[in-house]
Amino acid sequence: MNDAERRELTVRRRAGRLVVPSEQAPADRTLLERSAIEELSHHADPWRVLRILSEFVEGFDALNDVGPAITVFGSARTRHDDPYYKAGMALGAALANRGFAVITGGGPGMMEAVNRGCHDAGGLSVGCNIELPHEQSMNKYVDLGVEFRYFFVRKNMFVKYARGFVIFPGGFGTLDELFESLTLAQTGKIEHFPIVLFGSPYWRGLIDWLKDHVLAAGAIAPDDLKLMTVTDDPEEAAEMATRPLPVSIAEPREQTGEPRAGAK
Repeated sequence: MNDAERRELTVRRRAGRLVVPSEQAPADRTLLERSAIEELSHHADPWRVLRILSEFVEGFDALNDVGPAITVFGSARTRHDDPYYKAGMALGAALANRGFAVITGGGPGMMEAVNRGCHDAGGLSVGCNIELPHEQSMNKYVDLGVEFRYFFVRKNMFVKYARGFVIFPGGFGTLDELFESLTLAQTGKIEHFPIVLFGSPYWRGLIDWLKDHVLAAGAIAPDDLKLMTVTDDPEEAAEMATRPLPVSIAEPREQTGEPRAGAK
């Protein structure tokens, strides 16, 4: 690769379906931060809604036929020689062997591990990538990949097309996804939605803090802690995450069209 070609690669990045100059602000930042000019003229936001709507439509269209799936979160910084990487591959294979697709953020680290395990086992490996200032490229084990500009659109896809979550050790992004899933389950926005934490040494301190401080302060109820389970075994994690939904028939719930949990 000559200098001109290398320069060409370093000054551009993906933004959804587009390739844009790397110095251009990500769409999320443009949406959330208002410039001085926009303070005087608000005409940009109504038109931006159409772009957001189109991204929902593209995501729904791409993922509508995925079938039963489990969404898996975890750090993008996990190395190939990390025991959690190997556990992620084992989980991806275990889910594929049960007839489930996996949905991840499509990037490196734990996302790659789970996609890789599922792909190698013959399952459907899905990646929902996000536009970042420094590009996070789709890992090579993704069979079906979708590029998103907006975090909140991407998050909707993680929930809408999954039957449960498995959450590996990770940083702020992983913690955000964990607490959002717990909030959706706590408030009844999603029903019978298993939330499995993988890696008891990593999560033990957080769970103890929730018990000793958040529960003690009355900020959550004792039953809220039952919304998540912890395991160190990939097969057990796959079993927990894929437990069948109730079969009782009632009016479809808005979230997935499946029968309402506990219906008579």
